[in-house]
Amino acid sequence: MTAETSLILTQKAFDALTKELENLKNVQRPAIVEKVSKARDEGDLKENAGYHAAREDLGKLESEIRDLEEKLKNVTITEPSSSEKIEVLSVVTASISGKESEFLLASRDLAVSTDLTIYSPDSPLGVAIIGHKKGDSLSYSAPNGKQIDVTIIDVRPFEA
Repeated sequence: MTAETSLILTQKAFDALTKELENLKNVQRPAIVEKVSKARDEGDLKENAGYHAAREDLGKLESEIRDLEEKLKNVTITEPSSSEKIEVLSVVTASISGKESEFLLASRDLAVSTDLTIYSPDSPLGVAIIGHKKGDSLSYSAPNGKQIDVTIIDVRPFEA
């Protein structure tokens, strides 16, 4: 995600990510810092595997915090519309190359709010189906050049 890209989330997903960030900063970070401190007190740092493991855990956590903070800076909060056309936050049932599939067209960060498979609106499938409605048939080129046939069976708004 680039700095200019806005992440599209429902209010519920935004709140869940914000809560996750607070947990990382206020619960997990202090616990790992304490672990680093205790391991440091054990002596020789060169041969202290516990210390190095705790420092590595802290580095991973800090990276996760930075990534989440960056995502939350560029959020557009929206709720699904009741449009019959496919748009971001639509739940789509489609026959894709003869196989029926139900999925949510949204950012993968919305996974905190659903068990549905998520396809990005920027994916080849997402780009192909946006603006289509129930009953439409279309095809698009997969990244490998294969033509994929799609028939839209149903479109409904996402309910988080």
